[in-house]
Amino acid sequence: MTDLAPGLKTAGARVAAGGVPPAHVAPARAARPLPPGLPEILLLVGDKLAQVEQECRRHLRSEVGVIDELGRYIADGGGKRVRPILLLLSSQLCGYKGDRDVMFASVFEFIHTATLVHDDVIDEAELRRGRGSLNARWGNGLTVLLGDYLYIKSMNMALAAGDLEIIKILAEITLKMIEGELIADRRRSDIDVTEEEHLEIIRRKTACLFAGCGRVAGVLAQVPPGKVQALSDYGMNLGMAFQIVDDLLDFTAMESVLGKPVASDLREGKLTLPLIYLLQKNDPRERAMVRTVLEERDFRTVSREEIIDLLRRGRTLEKTRDLATAYARRAQAALKPFAPCAARDALMALPDFVLFREY
Repeated sequence: MTDLAPGLKTAGARVAAGGVPPAHVAPARAARPLPPGLPEILLLVGDKLAQVEQECRRHLRSEVGVIDELGRYIADGGGKRVRPILLLLSSQLCGYKGDRDVMFASVFEFIHTATLVHDDVIDEAELRRGRGSLNARWGNGLTVLLGDYLYIKSMNMALAAGDLEIIKILAEITLKMIEGELIADRRRSDIDVTEEEHLEIIRRKTACLFAGCGRVAGVLAQVPPGKVQALSDYGMNLGMAFQIVDDLLDFTAMESVLGKPVASDLREGKLTLPLIYLLQKNDPRERAMVRTVLEERDFRTVSREEIIDLLRRGRTLEKTRDLATAYARRAQAALKPFAPCAARDALMALPDFVLFREY
């Protein structure tokens, strides 16, 4: 699947004694320092996270050869698995004792993967996690069909559980994500996109899926509505922080770590928060430089380094990180209704993992 990254895979291997069998942890490309609290998080959900891996791989197998081939490529691609971890920890926090959390964690990973597959087609991306994207290797037509397949597969998996309330949640989330992608596509290369508009796109495209992980966990555990809402609020704010950090890393991470060229978002016509904050200053020269990149869809006339230098001198990278931190703290505050326990401690640590990740 595509979102336990190499560092998290390595972490999983290191805490295998806590329940993640090495056989279920894909080989790491390079060891990286573990973010704060990550080993403890993996110890809590290690067994079930390994089951999620097995479930995802099982559902990616097909007697249709091309689906099986693309499914193996996806399964070997790695990913941070933040969404399954969020659902598993939230279920544990609510005292859930069954095994349907594993299945629904897999469903959320399938939905997420479907969106990545479609996003790469829309963005004409050539790389994903340091490897060739599906569309670059197999073409847009086949890739779009695979994304559709993954969406329908996720719903079939959910239907097997027969929980109408959760199916409604999943359908609502999927609609919001598609709406977010449509809005984002309409604002592509629009130099006047506002902070509020961009945050609304993040809310729909990314954060609502995180919120759904918390909501589904609460519904599974049959906790009171107030606690279901608290978990949803936690996920929504965590998702906002996660994507805002992604916006930041697009300009600050090394290409070898990021797995794609630096400033890819701008090259693809997407204005994210660091640039939106820069453009708010209405400096004619800076606006002209950004507009040139948007029009050329490349860094021929204006280099990546020149754009990044503008952001550094304008201190918009710091402003972006401050906003991500604010959302992370809101996520932690949303956990107040829950009594202290190991799962709550892990959920309190997860926003810091999101803030301080390097990829």
